[in-house]
Amino acid sequence: MSDLQAVTNRLLQNPKDFANLLITFYGAKAAKQFELFFTQHLLIAADLVNAAKNNEVEKLNVSRKKWYQNADEIACFLSEINPYWDKNKWQTMLYRNLEMTEEKAVLRLQGNYDADIKNFANIENEALQMADYMFCGILKQYL
Repeated sequence: MSDLQAVTNRLLQNPKDFANLLITFYGAKAAKQFELFFTQHLLIAADLVNAAKNNEVEKLNVSRKKWYQNADEIACFLSEINPYWDKNKWQTMLYRNLEMTEEKAVLRLQGNYDADIKNFANIENEALQMADYMFCGILKQYL
């Protein structure tokens, strides 16, 4: 039995969870905008993985370009709602996350599960660094 639907549902809950957190600090409009950006981020990632699975190089390249544009939009948006969040720092972190996530997908598709697991630890560490940066920015803005 495929876990695709269960995994998709859980991943698409993440933007809602973030929006619920951000609404407290930035209001409903900003929270909803972030939710949309983050949802797009995940949907583009799914397109990218499917293109890779189907060996559709042109579609893969289009999806990758959209993914990085979405990261730019997220970085810009975050830097606009909090003066302690630097657009370039967000871009750097998001780009690195995209690179590692794409690498993880490739390793999984190739069946290289040991390297995939090691890569996941790097992605988790990067996500924790982004969470720390987000938290520190909120703390500086409101204390």
